[in-house]
Amino acid sequence: MARLEGKVAIVTGGGAGIGRAACSLFAAEGAKVVVVDRCAETAAETADDIRNKGGTAKSFKVDVAEPDDVEHLVAAVLAGFGHIDVLYNNAGGATAMDGQVTEVPLDEFWRTISVDLFGTFLGCRFVIPHMAKQGGGSIINTTSIRAMVGTAGADAYTSAKGGVLTLTKALALQWADKGIRVNAIAPGVILSERVRTMLSDDDPILKKSLLGPSDPVDVAEMALFLASDAAHRVTGAILPMDSGASAI
Repeated sequence: MARLEGKVAIVTGGGAGIGRAACSLFAAEGAKVVVVDRCAETAAETADDIRNKGGTAKSFKVDVAEPDDVEHLVAAVLAGFGHIDVLYNNAGGATAMDGQVTEVPLDEFWRTISVDLFGTFLGCRFVIPHMAKQGGGSIINTTSIRAMVGTAGADAYTSAKGGVLTLTKALALQWADKGIRVNAIAPGVILSERVRTMLSDDDPILKKSLLGPSDPVDVAEMALFLASDAAHRVTGAILPMDSGASAI
């Protein structure tokens, strides 16, 4: 039996990279997938690809940092499917504008906080009440190796992902009695198209990646486990997907 048969899964940032890989994998495992992205075109491309392969998917253009957008998304998913079983808060990322705390532009700091941390907060805020009513669900957040070990040069991103890590643990504690599992994945170097354009050979995290850099599908496979009933006793966990870099 497919591991997500009958489940409805929302994946933010589903238009590319890890999000697209997760959408495809979730659909292949039987989920009805809600592809969310701030770019309508890439979200639609992911959903079209799933439907062309025989799966079920809908796409939505959403800014995860806008409360009204997220609230309307949740209402639309419930109207269309009746329930939400999985929320994968994958949207986020840093830009080349990030840097040391003494230099990073303040606008870049707040942009990163808004998307990576506030966007995760909003997804949980609007989905959790419905999961609680239906008797449970799985929330998967995206933190980073930068929230687990000291790294230099991305202090806005580090701040945001550190917040996601501790929010994950707090929500796991508060909502376990409602059957809601809340976990996070902490990626290291993941070779998405965006990262490939930014990554240098002397990147310190890449150098510490014992098994080499990971691919988006590697993260998607971990998300699939957390979304599935196989992880029914897993909550409050921060699972590295960093090729051992956080162990050094």
